[in-house]
Amino acid sequence: MKAQAALSFFFILIPSLCGSQDTFFLASLSHVPMSEQIVIGRLDEGVILPCSFESGPDVVVHWKNQDNYVYSYYKDSDQLEKQDPRYVNRTSLFLGEIHNGNASLSFKRLKLQDEGTYICYVGTSLGKIINKVILKVGAFVTPVMKYEKNTTNSFLICSVLSVYPYPIITWKVDNTPISENNKEEIGSLGPFYINSRVNITGSNSSYQCAIENTLLKQTWTGRWTMKDGLRKKQRENVSLSCKHENSFFLPNEDFRVTWSRVDSGNSLVLAQFLNSSQETIINEPLLSRNKDLINLHDFSLTLKDLRLSDSGEYLCNISSSKYTLLTIQTLHVAYRLFVEASQETVVGTISTLVAVMAAILLLLPLAVKSRRCRYYYTEGHPSTDQRSSHDGTAEENVVRHFLYQTIYSIRMLP
Repeated sequence: MKAQAALSFFFILIPSLCGSQDTFFLASLSHVPMSEQIVIGRLDEGVILPCSFESGPDVVVHWKNQDNYVYSYYKDSDQLEKQDPRYVNRTSLFLGEIHNGNASLSFKRLKLQDEGTYICYVGTSLGKIINKVILKVGAFVTPVMKYEKNTTNSFLICSVLSVYPYPIITWKVDNTPISENNKEEIGSLGPFYINSRVNITGSNSSYQCAIENTLLKQTWTGRWTMKDGLRKKQRENVSLSCKHENSFFLPNEDFRVTWSRVDSGNSLVLAQFLNSSQETIINEPLLSRNKDLINLHDFSLTLKDLRLSDSGEYLCNISSSKYTLLTIQTLHVAYRLFVEASQETVVGTISTLVAVMAAILLLLPLAVKSRRCRYYYTEGHPSTDQRSSHDGTAEENVVRHFLYQTIYSIRMLP
């Protein structure tokens, strides 16, 4: 009873004191029952450390981390002379709520160094409380999945720019776990920057990467698949398929769709679609998209008037804060010998070729006979050497000229 009476005496006395005498108040609460809770915050964001008490007059509030003052309030105003410089302009109380029993601490722009145990001491003329808050700070910037290739290999990279604590990374091929081929880490104390890579050994397989932050209870998943290749000819159109999977994305979840063409060492963005704004940006004039299909979560792309240079790999990337779906489709454009013509043009071309060949068949025997007659009846019987060195007759020259013109005409056909 004497101890309790002494404790109450200190409690009543301290609200009227100021300056260094607040240490008596802290000491007087050393045997007061203490509540404890864990609060998880995110790096660079804000968090509230809760502390409530039974409202009463002459409120004294002290927030401490070990022996460092985080925030102090008494005499109806902030008392920040002893505040640790690490918390300047980053902490505050809800001044309008203090007399309603709310002594919670607002914490801004969290750092990993802010992790620790925070003690809230509150006293009034009616009573006193101590709250213990354990602050943990996590980081998880949305990861990305990238598909890259060089002259010999293709590979996938799962990358997270900032994560803390160290995450769990798992790779699967057709739902079978595999080991990563290479991993790059930066940041020994955190936050961590991580690149995890696997080589693609089977184009018909589905690859999946998952990164889990156990503190924030947040998991991101990336998946890569390759569709069957497409074979087209010059001047044709082709539809490149890409569909949103409802099993991965929530109905109202924001996501972005990006179409690009993948070459060795680089990637060229062709088109983009942002779900939140329903805005489509197309960077290639020969591309088009069906707006009616977008409402069905079908983001197929049409490439018109194909050229040989359009052959290659096309990548569709659908990404949100929780998932990334990569779909690869290979296009082969073949050379076209003849451009499509109308039926009348085709019939006319065939008729011309038939007439030309008939003329050649008719004139060739006459030319041969004429040459023989000239040798035997005009010049006598020349020797074999003379016959072989003869330049040819006018009739032969006519036939030769006709043949040249025919070949030229065929080459000039469309």
